This record gives sequence, C-alpha cells and structure tokens, in this order.
Amino acid sequence: MAVKAAGLHTSQPSPAPLSAVHRAINGDQTYVGTPDRLSTLRGVCLIRDHYRCVVSHKFDLTEALKRFKNHGTDAQDEEGNPLHGQSFDSLQVAHILPHPLMKSSQDSKLSESKRATLDILDMFDHGVVRLFEGIDIDRPFNAITLSPSLHSLFGGFEIVFEPVPSQLHTYQVKPFLPEIFPDLPVTRTLYLSVDCTIDAPLPRFFAIHSAIAHIPHPLWSWRIH
Repeated sequence: MAVKAAGLHTSQPSPAPLSAVHRAINGDQTYVGTPDRLSTLRGVCLIRDHYRCVVSHKFDLTEALKRFKNHGTDAQDEEGNPLHGQSFDSLQVAHILPHPLMKSSQDSKLSESKRATLDILDMFDHGVVRLFEGIDIDRPFNAITLSPSLHSLFGGFEIVFEPVPSQLHTYQVKPFLPEIFPDLPVTRTLYLSVDCTIDAPLPRFFAIHSAIAHIPHPLWSWRIH
C-alpha cells in the first residue's frame, strides 16, 4: 500500500527557537513553510512528551546537555528526578500518519496515487482524512517523540501502538518480529501537556497506522511518487 511507502521517516529540520515553540503552543503563530512547521512540531512534542521517547523513555540528549551545563549535577527531568544516571538519546519527531501523504506538487495538487491512498484511509475510518488535510498533518495530534531507531521502525510499520482497554492514552507497543526486539512489547501511557494546551496523539491515527501495518506485503507494493 502506498501509505507504507510514504511512511519510513519524518525529516528532522533544525530546532525551532523556544519562543516560536511557545507561540505555536499558544496558537499565536502559524507556519507556512514545511521546515518551520516540522521544526516547531518537534519542539512542541518534546515539551508535551516530557523530553522523552514515548517508548524507550530515554531523555533527549540535547536538552540533557543544556540542563547539565546550567545546573551541573543538580540537573533534573520534568518530574524533578536527577538526570544523572539516566539514559539519553537524540530524539526525533515522528508522524503517526506519514507527512508525504499531504505533500503536493508545485501546482498545489495531490497526485492521483495520493488521492487514491487518502480514499483508502477513509475506508479504514470514515471522515478521518479531514482531520489531517493540508498543514494539519503537522499538528501534535499526529506526532510523537521517538528515538531514531524506533522512529525508523514505527515509520516502516514494524511496530504498532495497540490501545489498552479502559485506560486513556495507554498503549501496548508491539513489534511484528519480537525475536529482534527483546524490550518489546511494552505498555506505555503517553504524557499529556499541562492544562492540555498541546493536543495528545489521536487514538484514531494509531488505529489506522496499526491497520495499515497488518496489511500483507503484496497488497502494498505500489509506491507514492
């Protein structure tokens, strides 16, 4: 399926200024250019996800360095625990539904294959395409913070998030090849921003991602160009 070919990996632009991230959280600024949107999206998701990979729970290396330089051995994470002795990684923003789905040509029109893919996604969940039309695909409800390796696996539909019944924003992260991933499956409750000022990842998007991942390989051999 084309959406699998579109997944793979969200490009990682230069970090956005902190002021721009806070303006985005407060709804005071909308970025038009894709690099600016992705840069701001990464910063917003890091804040919402407490600067941690939502699966491995490793803390963001860049943020850790900043805190150690400012506070030395007194540096703490978002929960007030010492950062010393914790695990770190260079974290990335990962789209749940692939960003290339809404990438248009120079005349601002989606290709025929992309329109067909969106029609298929609407069959999984009627009306869901309207939630991520245009630049809305770069909103926090369609993104999570992951380590580079987990980002590649999630974008390649090798791991999925399955909801845990009766537990809001709680998922079991499952691999298709458990022999390769001894640390999976694992159950994770996603962080929510203070006062819910940043949208949480939409369960509907995780459900579609999982449904796509379960499609047998021969059915998704065509590509988005």
